[in-house]
Amino acid sequence: MRSFLLLLIGWACAPALAAPSAELSEPVGGWRFNGLLDRTESPQVAYPTPPIDRGVQRNRTMIQGQLKAIGTQRGPHTIAVNGNPLNLYTDDQGRFARPYAFGAGSNSVEVRSAEGQSLKRVQFYEANNLRTPARIRVVLGWDDPKAELDLHIVTPDGQHAFWARPAMSNGGGLDPDGVDGPGPEMFTMTASLHGTYLVYVNYWGNFGSGGYNFDETSNQNEVITSQINLVLNENTVDEKRETFIVPLRAIGDLLLVKTFNY
Repeated sequence: MRSFLLLLIGWACAPALAAPSAELSEPVGGWRFNGLLDRTESPQVAYPTPPIDRGVQRNRTMIQGQLKAIGTQRGPHTIAVNGNPLNLYTDDQGRFARPYAFGAGSNSVEVRSAEGQSLKRVQFYEANNLRTPARIRVVLGWDDPKAELDLHIVTPDGQHAFWARPAMSNGGGLDPDGVDGPGPEMFTMTASLHGTYLVYVNYWGNFGSGGYNFDETSNQNEVITSQINLVLNENTVDEKRETFIVPLRAIGDLLLVKTFNY
């Protein structure tokens, strides 16, 4: 009985464990009139390496911050951008930085723990009138930081956007092109052509401390789960969205995710 009472007293006197939390240093809430930030000349540190964006629109913003009191768990946590959930990994200090191309109007960023608990949410309004809302937005993310996946989009006029040809003459483009795992890769079109669009995802290879490789055993997961979010008329009353979960098993897999008409 005495040892039980001592145990209770010790438990009561023990310092409370800090609750998991998140800080966002960018983007911040409120109204923004200066447009999107151009970080192309000074890339921020991401995990596990700096982002190497081959995109051409140059309108990305770094989402960066730090998770705290998460113990030994490094992820995957979740960062949901305008309702598009993406896997979030951190360094040993809980820091993260991922690129994203925000559109005009209302935008939101929410950081969630691996258990789904909301740790931080920021809402801001991009008030740059020179920006046109995205009519078509496709966002690809995946759950293996050691794998390199690619998004491919074919537009009604037969043009093909992918990592080697990110810019289209019709105004569409791939930016950012996530090359250090696990994304995002994002296709955006503001003046959309009418017709049929094709959305593909490709398991291109793997990525590690030594760079790119095609070693079938160097990725983290036996099955890579990719998530593709298709958003039409983003940030308007006519917004529509669909989410597709696509498993990928072998390097070289190229799968048709969606055919849609606009």
